[in-house]
Amino acid sequence: MPRTLKNVKASANPRGRPGTSSTVDVRATILEVAERLFAERGYTATPVRDIADAAGFTPAMVHYYFGNKETLLQAVLEQALEPLARVIEKMKSADAVAPEDIVRRLMTIVSKHPNLPYLVVREVMLPGGTMQAHFARHLAPRLGGALPGLLERERREGRIRDDMPPAIAAMAIMALALFPFIVRPVAEQALGLRLSGKALLDFEDHISAFVKRGLTP
Repeated sequence: MPRTLKNVKASANPRGRPGTSSTVDVRATILEVAERLFAERGYTATPVRDIADAAGFTPAMVHYYFGNKETLLQAVLEQALEPLARVIEKMKSADAVAPEDIVRRLMTIVSKHPNLPYLVVREVMLPGGTMQAHFARHLAPRLGGALPGLLERERREGRIRDDMPPAIAAMAIMALALFPFIVRPVAEQALGLRLSGKALLDFEDHISAFVKRGLTP
């Protein structure tokens, strides 16, 4: 039976999780399911009812916690990108960050959050993306938008080539670190690449070495 606001406290948590009555767990379950469905189908093709059904709640519960579908997508995107934002913030406060280390950290985050590339491409990067404006205002400054400043610091310290504009370096790093995961199904089938296990670690080694040779003096 789908859970409502009245019976949620007496219900077991969905998908085999330990039972709990906390608001955090209800929100987390809805966010987890919404992230997966938005990534698989896209925002427009994913009704709130489908999210509610997959999470084991009623649509009223989803609206109670998130207001509407666009607000839910905003919360999904912010939660999915928060680990990446924290990594970049730590790099900014470090004494020095090699460009190859930036690639490794980005690739590690994305490999642990496989829905992230599809969410960003569908709802931010493509024309008409639902979250383009929100992303540009609230998320980009903490994410890729922070990389040029970080790389400019490294260039001033002589750790990055002086003839490499930081914005171009940032774009190259993001492309090399993130694009393979965006095209992962095609890359694995057409190119024979494997982006999991030891094969992923080997891939990271090659991309990191490529970036180091291209960006360092």
